[in-house]
Amino acid sequence: MSRHHPTDSWSPVGLQGIPWQNRRVIHNENPFAQGGDDLLRRFRGRLASPVTIVTAGDEGSQTGLTVSSLFAIEGDPALVYAAVGPNSDLFDMVLSTGKFVVHICRQGQDGLAEVFAGLRPSPGGMFSGTEWELSDWGPVLSVVPDRAFCSLQSIEERGWSGILVGKVDATAHTNLVDPLVHFRGAYRKLGDR
Repeated sequence: MSRHHPTDSWSPVGLQGIPWQNRRVIHNENPFAQGGDDLLRRFRGRLASPVTIVTAGDEGSQTGLTVSSLFAIEGDPALVYAAVGPNSDLFDMVLSTGKFVVHICRQGQDGLAEVFAGLRPSPGGMFSGTEWELSDWGPVLSVVPDRAFCSLQSIEERGWSGILVGKVDATAHTNLVDPLVHFRGAYRKLGDR
């Protein structure tokens, strides 16, 4: 018996040849197709976005979330803006602790990003499959060495998002040359330089 699935008619890069039963289906149609009524989603899908994991918590509780709607602004103080769901555990935890850590993912960390996005199961919780330690700003993921440690400056709801504005208290970074980016529904790598 042949079964057809709506996503068989299109496939983002990286999913060709994968049976529909093994795919995570978010849309039943191609969100990047011409036409349709979600103009902002199609526009946003054409923006290459960083893949970060934002964590927060204390000794009693920790949480994290994969965030691509994020940017940094130089100044005094330097600030990080992150758009997250106002009903997310991360939003509530940052409100509670007043601090958070932004981790910049690199190539090969798409699986970790999917765990923190809630797209990949992680028996025992999102932190169980990776090494981490608690800092004054929240959980620090050992395998993601490029990070910013932030103190909450303000938080507000805009549209369907909560905007976390954090003052950058400290950073840790390596010579990162292979960041993980998200573009048109898939993880990508930067082209040759």
